[in-house]
Amino acid sequence: MAKGKNVKHIINKSWCKGCGICVHFCPKQVLELNSDEKAVAVRPEDCIACKLCELRCPDLAIQILVEEE
Repeated sequence: MAKGKNVKHIINKSWCKGCGICVHFCPKQVLELNSDEKAVAVRPEDCIACKLCELRCPDLAIQILVEEE
């Protein structure tokens, strides 16, 4: 993650269908599917805020917020 930035993952569990596209495209393996087959950010501290998950999600279930510290 870029120095001085705080990244927040907002995942709408009711919209997520568990397709795994976000997991596949994440370059830092931040996202995984949980036992309910829903996306979760298991390593948010590794996120580089590339927003590939947000851009590739077919259900618009993921939003990445980047805040300057």
